[in-house]
Amino acid sequence: MIDRNVRTDHSRRALSMLRIGVGALFLIFGEYKVFGTQFTLGGGFQGWIERFLSNGAAYPFAIPILRNFVLPHQTAIAFLVAYGELAIGLALVLGVLVQVASIAGLVYMLALLFSSNYPGPHAAPWQYFGASLNHFVLAMCFAAFAIGEPTAYALGSAFGRRWRLAKPARARV
Repeated sequence: MIDRNVRTDHSRRALSMLRIGVGALFLIFGEYKVFGTQFTLGGGFQGWIERFLSNGAAYPFAIPILRNFVLPHQTAIAFLVAYGELAIGLALVLGVLVQVASIAGLVYMLALLFSSNYPGPHAAPWQYFGASLNHFVLAMCFAAFAIGEPTAYALGSAFGRRWRLAKPARARV
């Protein structure tokens, strides 16, 4: 019989490896956007939003948001996306502020899903999931990181442990 602590440790390590893998993807996504100008200043972000709108890829409730808020503020939002992806990637790879980064990643994936994965008004329910797999799977990973304990191989848990050990014990009253 396998000890429960051993299973928990294996699960935490597996979730942590997934955390690092997703973080590496986001480092790659963010790196080319931050260190190049095509996405942020060269119209790359605007091009994606305009494609989502012209191809009918945005959910109907997202269309006014994309037209009336995102496009008028496209440069600022492009930089937010670029640096946000880089920050999420760094946090996940290093294991620092994982829960905060995971919640931000979940919100980002849902925003992308509703902006770009609408299968149409007459689609069967399963087609909604099929159309959104590229964003839905990452959203589920972020949700798992936010509620799970992917603390293996994490600087955050090492610093947290060291800080807790160095903190003096409170005097009992």
